Amino acid sequence: MSLITPHGGKLIDREARGTEREALLQAAVTLPNVTINARAEADLELIAIGALSPLEGFLGEADYLSVRDHRRLANGLVWSIPITLSATAEERARLNVGDNVALKTRAGQVIAILHLAEIYSYDKQREAEAVYGTAEDKHPGVQVLYSQGEFLLGGKVTVLNHPNGNEFKQYRRTPAETRALFAEKGWQRIVAFQTRNPVHRAHEYIQKCAMETVDGLLLHPIVGETKADDIPADVRLRAYEAILENYYPADRTVLSVLPAAMRYAGPREAIFHATIRKNYGCSHFIVGRDHAGVGNYYGTYDAQKIFGDFTAEEIGITPMFFDNTFYCRKCDGMASLKTCPHDQSHHVSLSGTKVREMLASGEIPPPEFTRKEVAEVLIAALRQPLKAAAA
Repeated sequence: MSLITPHGGKLIDREARGTEREALLQAAVTLPNVTINARAEADLELIAIGALSPLEGFLGEADYLSVRDHRRLANGLVWSIPITLSATAEERARLNVGDNVALKTRAGQVIAILHLAEIYSYDKQREAEAVYGTAEDKHPGVQVLYSQGEFLLGGKVTVLNHPNGNEFKQYRRTPAETRALFAEKGWQRIVAFQTRNPVHRAHEYIQKCAMETVDGLLLHPIVGETKADDIPADVRLRAYEAILENYYPADRTVLSVLPAAMRYAGPREAIFHATIRKNYGCSHFIVGRDHAGVGNYYGTYDAQKIFGDFTAEEIGITPMFFDNTFYCRKCDGMASLKTCPHDQSHHVSLSGTKVREMLASGEIPPPEFTRKEVAEVLIAALRQPLKAAAA
């Protein structure tokens, strides 16, 4: 038995190396150019390393419309999030189909060449309603969409640089590298856990329940762009290190980062995240309550229900659904609504606001909610700005 097949059949590699890279960097100086946002930077890295296989670039119009309206590429392959590159009217006026276009960061660094195959207009509000379930610009994903240019550029890309490639280098593994690591360990059944938050006891509980049935766990936090009030990635990494060192078997866990931007697209992003982990070699994917949600835009378990819209063969990776979990004083242990018969008065439950208040004041939340080692990392991080302000 071997590892799961990548989505669409093979891992894509759109990275330029050696003399090809040097030649393209020199040529880029005279090419028309487009400045891209943080989300597009992250998407480029994911395309380059094969995390978004089978995509080789940004979607053309037929694929875009099919993904937006049917959650599939034009060839029928399940794909739930449009991966697109926008351009302003001013940028579009400088471009022609057939051009090679230099893609630049906001700092001016050329990071890729777009082999421009299509230029097309699109309906931002319709995309917002289809992908995010709302047209409200208060939704962080919709905000990014509305701030984009008026046109979309489709075509394959050749990636030359990773502007954030040195961040978390120790944990930055490509899908080819995680697959090689899993093979080296002799793992065939690997469960992935998606997170943009520090691991608390409820997370730990569902991860360990899942680990009972597989060979290993890939703890795979997102380190691309998130909401401004999310805990910074470097702090989260220290928290993950602390909990893995003290409470997980080292030979059955792998910590690796995912250089993706959060879209907060709820159900659609759950499918997207599962597909990505399939490319990284994972056979199973944990989907808890309100996966990739924000505010009250999605139902608590909508991200689980959406998997029922596709066959197991179409998705490929096996979702593992978990209910809301908590510590129950009467059960004297971690439980969920599926296993605990007691009412909420016996459950240890804290709001995110309450936890932040406790941590900011240097108070460690109850051990039933979070591990002491994780709380200490978060307290130290939260108090640093206070020390700086006082200095």
